[in-house]
Amino acid sequence: MKKLGLVGGMGPESTIPYYHDLVYGVQEKLGDKVFPLLTIESVDVFQVLKLCGEKNYDKLTDYLMTAINNLIGSGADFIALSANTPHIVFDRLQAKSAVPMISIVEAACIETMRRGYQKIGLLGTEFTMKEDFFKAPFIKNGIEVIVPSSTEMDFVSEKISSELELGIVKEDTLSTFQMIIQHMKQENEIEAVVLGCTELPLLLNDKVSPVPCLDTMKIHIDTLVNEILK
Repeated sequence: MKKLGLVGGMGPESTIPYYHDLVYGVQEKLGDKVFPLLTIESVDVFQVLKLCGEKNYDKLTDYLMTAINNLIGSGADFIALSANTPHIVFDRLQAKSAVPMISIVEAACIETMRRGYQKIGLLGTEFTMKEDFFKAPFIKNGIEVIVPSSTEMDFVSEKISSELELGIVKEDTLSTFQMIIQHMKQENEIEAVVLGCTELPLLLNDKVSPVPCLDTMKIHIDTLVNEILK
């Protein structure tokens, strides 16, 4: 098995299911009492968001490369980031990394194509919704990406940072998210919604969403399990 190096802490609420589902996912696939070797380097999500807000991508790259190099030093054969937002500098990180990296964005795009969706909604931090890094592979493959209105985007991003990153889940927040997704369904005819933040599954899933959810965290984890077992 390959050893995974995971950059976590972006935030802790998503790092926990990453760890759990990776180790038990490998065990389930092998059908044996065995757990994979992996190392987690936990960084500060608020520092990541601050640097994104400042568009200080050089410093963000340096910050994350420190974590990546620590993981490589631990013997990791490949690297993954346990969040969508820091993928804004994924290409820079991949170019600097001495080992391969597995992108959550590419994994989500591949799964979207596999399911045959042509038009999707996107929820995430303001950087994920407003910048092009997440949308680019989808658009390249002929998939239309719809984001909420400016006011709705502000609401989604604020609730991610002030509630979900801290593990806080509120019914009134869910109700507003459902309304935002319903707007995109009615006005733009989206077929599914991409949960483009790894904390969003705390709030949303297929049972409560007006359209099917593409859970980027679950998709990423499944991809990483397969890579570990290569």
